[in-house]
Amino acid sequence: MIVDIVTKEDLQEFRMQLLNDIKELLTREKEEKRELEVIEGYKTSHVRKILGCSVNKLVSLRISRKLRIKKIGGTIYYNKEDIKRLLEEGF
Repeated sequence: MIVDIVTKEDLQEFRMQLLNDIKELLTREKEEKRELEVIEGYKTSHVRKILGCSVNKLVSLRISRKLRIKKIGGTIYYNKEDIKRLLEEGF
């Protein structure tokens, strides 16, 4: 029968490894939250109401790069700054 002896140094090493893993997870979570904040935007139906345009017109604006989008899953989010700029330009 083999017996492993756990020393204080082993426990200290385990503790440091655990703390580093937790820090890494928290950092990753913060980065994901920042990404979501950047992604915040309007969905297609909301943009259509704001601009009073068709889906085809939105596609045209996306192709011409007047509207930037982020696609998450099957949902398209339009950049709020781009919508504001279009409204100011008198779209």
